[in-house]
Amino acid sequence: MKIVDHIKNAKGKTLFSFELLPPAKGQGIQSIFKTMDELMEFKPPFIDVTYHREDYLYKQHDNGLLERVAYRKRPGTVAICAAIMSKYKVDAVPHLICGGFTKEETENALIDLNFLGIDNVLVLRGDARKGDSDFIPTPGGHAYATDLLQQVADMNRGQYLHEDIELSEKTNFCIGVAGYPEKHFEAPNFNTDFKWLKKKVDMGAEFIVTQMFYNVEKYKEFVTKCRDNGIHVPIIPGLKPLTTKKQLITLPKIFHLDIPEELSDAVSECKTNADVRQVGGEWLVEQCKELIKFGAPVLHFYTMSNPGPTKKIVEKLF
Repeated sequence: MKIVDHIKNAKGKTLFSFELLPPAKGQGIQSIFKTMDELMEFKPPFIDVTYHREDYLYKQHDNGLLERVAYRKRPGTVAICAAIMSKYKVDAVPHLICGGFTKEETENALIDLNFLGIDNVLVLRGDARKGDSDFIPTPGGHAYATDLLQQVADMNRGQYLHEDIELSEKTNFCIGVAGYPEKHFEAPNFNTDFKWLKKKVDMGAEFIVTQMFYNVEKYKEFVTKCRDNGIHVPIIPGLKPLTTKKQLITLPKIFHLDIPEELSDAVSECKTNADVRQVGGEWLVEQCKELIKFGAPVLHFYTMSNPGPTKKIVEKLF
């Protein structure tokens, strides 16, 4: 079932969904099942599964020369989605990214997803490789999320890369895109950011999932500005509890977000990570209550495959 249909069928009730990481290379599906087992009591209508691009390692040869070797640390997004849908009877939402994939590889992945009955995808540009200062497109791949979105939208019309449109079966993906309540860090200003987001919706995006945030007012302002700019698709807030002091530095650095002074001061005074989890959990519970009151269609939790902190929060809301 499509995300927009899940939201429609909820008739105004806020749903809960979760995002998982594929297991590290060499690990099995049981780690995913263990996480899912802890979250299924909250009846999530869908589960997101992230995609990770290739990275590089350097292999030294006997002659002293270094060879750069590409590898994937977290394979298996398509297979994981299929396994989740089969075992738990919930919809899976695979992430599609530009980096690390040619257009042909993306088309093949979409063909597999369609064959498996997966109705939803979240289209993202993806991050730069570790060690690269900027995002570098894969040769033969897409440079921007809008280009990737166009490919999915084309397949929804039966238009494939190398086939006659009259002979190709139309896919029927519900396409999601990312939104940034505190502005995408590469956008020169908020208005430009909204123009690109509006373009994605005009191209066929049917829902938006936001970057994590810790100030509900940022989300409210973002939704209001979306509506004012003619963006009327569901806007799903992305959420993650603070669990360590280190995140006061890493989260703003990696995700370009602002942590409210009240929260950062409270976390800074914590003596242990257990104290941080307590403070971060209480903060996020209050965020969730405000978001439910505001009418957020879904609360989407970035669990990072560590369901414990999220589960404690949702238990107080469910």
